[in-house]
Amino acid sequence: MGVIEDWGVPIEDLNAVLAERPSVRGILLGFLSEYRLQRTALADSRIHKPVRHDDRDRARPADFSFEYLGNVFTVEVKSLRTESVRPLNGGFAGSSQVDASDKRRVVLPDGGALETTCLLAGTFDILAVNLFEFRQRWDYAFIRNEDLPRSRRKRYTDHRRRHPLATSAGVEWPLEPPFHGEPWPILDAIVRERRDRRRKRP
Repeated sequence: MGVIEDWGVPIEDLNAVLAERPSVRGILLGFLSEYRLQRTALADSRIHKPVRHDDRDRARPADFSFEYLGNVFTVEVKSLRTESVRPLNGGFAGSSQVDASDKRRVVLPDGGALETTCLLAGTFDILAVNLFEFRQRWDYAFIRNEDLPRSRRKRYTDHRRRHPLATSAGVEWPLEPPFHGEPWPILDAIVRERRDRRRKRP
């Protein structure tokens, strides 16, 4: 038995609620995105010690952390904005949500602070975008944090604009760089860069 069975409601009722309440559908899709990623990419034998972070822990903005080739990585999971999806040249185009669910105070590297829904550059390693709305399949697109667009809000100074990420990022199917269909090319590149930095240290 499961939750649906415990509630004693027919599946038709659940479908009706999800169809009539887009916000509920979006929340459920978000949690399913995390769950499916945990059961697929993060269940790969090359991944070790995967940990799901508490959504309420503002000090750890990423959804998951894990070890790969002796390095610790963090990944944030987001989904396509349903209303953004459209056909394009035999494939699809859309935009992924990148922002936080609510406004909060974030501290910048220079010590300044902002009240914003924007996520910050460098606070996680990889964004994993659930692409279900493209083809009704649980595909993911992976992109490095540093390759995500920055916010263009005019209220940010040029100096501070380097840190807040834009609240959405465009995605196309078939995928084009800097997006990848698997995390391994990104992980391997970051491992090499970290190794090179360690070697250059005096």
